[in-house]
Amino acid sequence: MADIFLHNADWLITVDPQRRIITDGALAIECGKIVAVGKTRDMEAQYSTSKRTIDARNRVVLPGLIDCHIHTSFQLARGLADEVSAQKFLFERMYPYEGLLTEEESYWSTQLCVLELLRNGVTTFIDAGNYFPDVTARVVGAAGIRCALAKSAMDIAKSPFGALPERFMESTEQAIERSEETVQRLHGTHGGRVRGWFQFRGIPNSTDKLVTRMKELADRYKTGVQTHACFAKDTLEACKTSFGVTEIQRLERLGALGPNILLVHSGWVSPHEFEFIRKYDCKVVAAPSSSLHNSYGNILMGKIPEFIEMGVAVGLGSDHASSGIVDLLQEMFLVAGVYKEVRLNTSVMPPERVVEMATINGARCALWEDEIGSIEVGKKADITLFDTQMAQWQPLYNPIANLVYSATGASVDTVICDGQVLMEDKQLKTLNEGEIFREVKRLMPGILKKTNLADKIKPTWPII
Repeated sequence: MADIFLHNADWLITVDPQRRIITDGALAIECGKIVAVGKTRDMEAQYSTSKRTIDARNRVVLPGLIDCHIHTSFQLARGLADEVSAQKFLFERMYPYEGLLTEEESYWSTQLCVLELLRNGVTTFIDAGNYFPDVTARVVGAAGIRCALAKSAMDIAKSPFGALPERFMESTEQAIERSEETVQRLHGTHGGRVRGWFQFRGIPNSTDKLVTRMKELADRYKTGVQTHACFAKDTLEACKTSFGVTEIQRLERLGALGPNILLVHSGWVSPHEFEFIRKYDCKVVAAPSSSLHNSYGNILMGKIPEFIEMGVAVGLGSDHASSGIVDLLQEMFLVAGVYKEVRLNTSVMPPERVVEMATINGARCALWEDEIGSIEVGKKADITLFDTQMAQWQPLYNPIANLVYSATGASVDTVICDGQVLMEDKQLKTLNEGEIFREVKRLMPGILKKTNLADKIKPTWPII
């Protein structure tokens, strides 16, 4: 007997060390962990009388997806920053919006973000950093999923890339102290599903002391530290102007590289920086839709296929609703397709590599690979089921190919995290979808008014 016996899965994609794909697959869950994996016929005698059974017929079963970079605080900003440059995106739209965000607005932004992530099969995400990390932890705790989070930290008000809002201003000491307090307060909460990280949000907006102290604290607390790195030519030039070196070169010079640092975007990486990332076992996140929306150039200039082939852990991130989609399956299609296009090589980024980015390599990026990222005995029971009785899944010859090239998050049917069923038959168990939509609609006019963006985001076609 188990707590949950999932059986009759058409395809069970384990992403285990042998990368087994089990037809007519089954798994058993006890106390939040996977205790058995195999063929249904081999497990039914022992587990058919379990407390709960889930019939996975006509389903593809996968480890819970891992979104390695998402701004939960930006969810209410969808549509506020289209068709603008990278510099204007941040310093005229997103930073002013975030600087005006109230705790209540942050709460509903996070609720909406978690709702979209969960509906699209994500069981773990890495929050990109915000100024209400306790709110993030509270929402995640109630929703039942996992996250790594950090308080945003920047201590250089103005760089060649732009000037920060007053709301963001902190001294170096304040940024360090508040970040450490956040980790002390939140790390390991909600049954261990929330982990506290450190962050220096932008390399051009961080002093040497902030960078080195955040890395030292991450080492001391045995947790992660994240930063946006090399995401646009402008940040590359800003770092060279201010510090005389490129971004990753600066971090290497400061001793801030290592296996617990997460470098987000990393599109504009020079050859010598490429070697630093490999040497120090840094983790990298690709965010294709963000680059495409904001024309960062990360696809054109990026080396994600090379990083993967060299063994660097590369995860996948949707970044934020401001660039449109928060659907990791669509990000999977994009990262597979865009590199084929720019390299004129159809063998680049095969679907197996892409699925690894969204599962086991995502777990490596989150420093959580010992517990999540694959379907194996002893690991946490984080499971996503896809309904294949949809046109986007048919015909189904190769589930890996369909998953990457044709499926979307709309086909997610059931989501289990930590052994708890959070969504079943597309019905949410821990979030009130109607209430979230009502609150978002209520808050929209106020956000438009205080950001003064109403006239800048209208359609070019007449509204009558």
